[in-house]
Amino acid sequence: MKKIKAYIKSHKLSDVTLALHKVEGFKGMSVTEVKGFGRHCDDEGHDHAGEGASEFESISKIEIFCLDSQIEVLLETIEKAAHTGLCGDGKIYVLNVEQAIRISTGQRGEEAV
Repeated sequence: MKKIKAYIKSHKLSDVTLALHKVEGFKGMSVTEVKGFGRHCDDEGHDHAGEGASEFESISKIEIFCLDSQIEVLLETIEKAAHTGLCGDGKIYVLNVEQAIRISTGQRGEEAV
């Protein structure tokens, strides 16, 4: 099992959500509005690490738990739907998940995802 943690521009959240709903077997996600900053670049692609670091941007954090077999299609879908071609489009992280438990049924492992 995997956990996808994606940080995207908030205005792209609807595009990403609509695209994910089209993925067969997609079960759902959690979204949190967060503030943060990272390296950014100007129109010419020059990196400005640390400049304006006290200015936080509003971004959307998406969390998805999925089966290993779903990971590539979900990553490609998020990447494509969140892409604007500009610096600061976001980041996607993938983490291993050791266990999942569905509280309502007691199901464990992949059945609980």
